[in-house]
Amino acid sequence: MAIVAGVDFGTLSVRVSLMDSERGVLASTVQEYPLHRKREDPEYATQSHEDHMRALVAATREAVSKAGVNGDQVQAIALDTTGSSVIPVGKNMQPLGEYYLWCDHRAKGEAAEITEVARREKLEAIQWCGGVYSSEWGFSKLLHWLRHNPEKRADFVSAFEHCDMVAATLCGITDPKNVKRSVCAMGHKWLWNRQLGGLPPESFLLKVDPLFKGVREKLDGEYCTSDQIAGTLSPEWAEKLGLKEGIPIPVGAFDAHWDAIGAGCRTDDMVNVIGTSTCIIGITPAVNLVPGVCGVVQGSVHPMRTGIEAGLSAVGDIFGAIASRAGTDVKTLSIGLENYRAGQTGLLRMTWDNGDRTVLVNPNLRGVTLGWNLQSTAQDELFAAIEGTAFHTRVILDRMAGHGVTVRRVINAGGIPQKNDVLNQVYANVLGRPVLVPNKSVVSLGSAIFAFLAAGTFKTIEEAQDKICPSHRTFVPEGSAQRIYEELYFLYNKLYFALGLPGGDGMGDVLPTLISVAKSAATISN
Repeated sequence: MAIVAGVDFGTLSVRVSLMDSERGVLASTVQEYPLHRKREDPEYATQSHEDHMRALVAATREAVSKAGVNGDQVQAIALDTTGSSVIPVGKNMQPLGEYYLWCDHRAKGEAAEITEVARREKLEAIQWCGGVYSSEWGFSKLLHWLRHNPEKRADFVSAFEHCDMVAATLCGITDPKNVKRSVCAMGHKWLWNRQLGGLPPESFLLKVDPLFKGVREKLDGEYCTSDQIAGTLSPEWAEKLGLKEGIPIPVGAFDAHWDAIGAGCRTDDMVNVIGTSTCIIGITPAVNLVPGVCGVVQGSVHPMRTGIEAGLSAVGDIFGAIASRAGTDVKTLSIGLENYRAGQTGLLRMTWDNGDRTVLVNPNLRGVTLGWNLQSTAQDELFAAIEGTAFHTRVILDRMAGHGVTVRRVINAGGIPQKNDVLNQVYANVLGRPVLVPNKSVVSLGSAIFAFLAAGTFKTIEEAQDKICPSHRTFVPEGSAQRIYEELYFLYNKLYFALGLPGGDGMGDVLPTLISVAKSAATISN
């Protein structure tokens, strides 16, 4: 028997779960922290490292108390975070600002520049991340920071993903060169590839912008999968957390990747981690490069397999925005959705409210709803948005299948599927295949699995999954709904590329122009 702590840093809160290898979850607690937004700049999204650590302390102490155990009994602690959430640091790992959170899209210009240079220079690494670099990823965020903080450049020592920063903090590491960096984070978001020599060469980075001079060296170090140890809990943080000093902390990863492990993901499975956004995470036995995905990285999800990532930039956020505009909340607006039938609203919803993560990788898009009439309601739009996210997910899975990725099972994980059977059934009908949903929440369960590995409780991920992962409920496609969605998917797919691709004979300039006009108008009014 062993007790470990699994930590999951989400967009708005941190969850700490104490897990017993025999009895399961002993206690699970949540502490919130603020997300800093600016109404005048919808692309802005930051968070404070200090806020994260304060919340971690409070949640850990509460979990220990709630579980009724002694903190000295906890044998390991593991953590996952959002990403790419990037923080620049100075001497002694001191933050030089706040995290550029994953949903901060201010760097879309920088991302376009990186993509353009990568294609021109035929950088092989760009093909491993779908052929397009994103504003949600590390180098674009760091370049934006370097350009907009000239007074801090002299103090800049390095930059870290959230998962690596928190692990280093807990281990008491003050020299950036001694921080072990996550293969998951750096492979999916920073063009790092062991087969290609690690990070892109400095010569490439300098062609993007001379401000990148020396950055490759500053990001250099030991890159590890999550079966490796980042360090041990320092005396200072052991006292703050109420745990025993010296317990192992494995190298961290992104929340969606470990949620997939917690959901029972095995080779050839695809997990839709559905929350504020959706991360689609899969484990494949071999490398299949897929245009438009968020990275194909060996060792990112499972240390011994190849991980593949894709996703939608907003899902729960869209549902929340629809409810907010209607003056209510999602739970209330959802009452009665179980009576809706496929296509009955007459609406087709393109769920680009926060841009497109996959397969277009285009931040210059916005939500579109077609088919309104004078009787259409906010609830109709909510149901159409659920259908829209399912259609978008099918676009992604079809793209993967077209490039040799086998999908054996589809699992819906994350916070939303646990409490939204309507969504799960729509997904099964749209995807035309059974959808599995864990019987219990798996948030922070993946972290606990890697903590157990660090503690030596289990020898393999599969052994841990067999012991502690929940069973699944199965949602089976309904024939009549499936036939309707086949017809609607043809329309959705047609619109997806006509409106989403710039240039050509479509209407790909419409949404970017609307964004540009709105931005210009805001500038004039200020």
